[in-house]
Amino acid sequence: RKDIALELRSTIDDMLPDNFSEEDEKGVLNQLGNPVILANGYADRPMHLIGPRYFDVYVTLLKMIVPIAAAISLLSIVTKYLISYKPNEAILSFVLEIIGSGFVTMLEVGMAVFFWLTLIFAVAERINKDSDQQPLTFNLKKWTADDLKHIVPIPKKKEISKLSVFANLMWIAIFTTLYFYANQIVGIYMTIADRLTFVMPAINQEVLQFYGPFVIFVIVLAVIFEIYKLLKHQWTKRMAVMNLLLQTVSTVLSIVIIMNTDFLNPEFITLIIESFNLSNGQFNTWIIGGVVLTVIISAVVGVYDGYKKASIRL
Repeated sequence: RKDIALELRSTIDDMLPDNFSEEDEKGVLNQLGNPVILANGYADRPMHLIGPRYFDVYVTLLKMIVPIAAAISLLSIVTKYLISYKPNEAILSFVLEIIGSGFVTMLEVGMAVFFWLTLIFAVAERINKDSDQQPLTFNLKKWTADDLKHIVPIPKKKEISKLSVFANLMWIAIFTTLYFYANQIVGIYMTIADRLTFVMPAINQEVLQFYGPFVIFVIVLAVIFEIYKLLKHQWTKRMAVMNLLLQTVSTVLSIVIIMNTDFLNPEFITLIIESFNLSNGQFNTWIIGGVVLTVIISAVVGVYDGYKKASIRL
């Protein structure tokens, strides 16, 4: 610090005229600027937490990681609550509880991601000894004119919104819970003693459990695909092909499960046939056939929509 003070004193002396006045001193001090900034120029640590060199990369990672972490945390909360759901529980209070817990959990996860990412970049800022503070690109290299080639405007219809990915991840969580707890959630409900009571499962859980490993595999692929969409921000030809393969696999698996003769609970089938005065053939055609047709149409629409968006030219 003594050496710094002497160097600063020498600099000031060189800037002053021979017979300087108080006004001359003030003029020199004004040229040197804020003493805090001046002193920091001689220090070996930055004044800022995250400086211009890493700030753009830091903000980009925040925008990328926080939504993914929030979506995964909400996914876990929805799954947890759906698993613990009791058929006689009031739906409104149950939904409000999920919303409240989901909001708190996403806030906690977001703050944790913000803290750790900020800490990492703050440490990197202090470890870096390079005096050059030119902002780095996302690949941690200095910007060049060639980087302009990678900046392509995304049409609105081609863009993948975070909200759509978020909604898809929520649907995956709901579907997963319904699948593995179908015998406790999906079925016939009746009002008994002013309470909506679950009285009969519609689906044979043993059949669902048999296909469980295959379903889990498809669910994992679907989650990975949604995260990939979030990272890419726009539909591409490759993504459309991936969507086609995923839709094909999930549709074929769904049809195989639905067409299994033991898929539905026999008591449920009997109740539906008697309630609507149907024959076994009519039940298979209208109910089973209708569900299969819905699954196929949904897959075709999803594939078409993906290719349509991927084909939009920039």
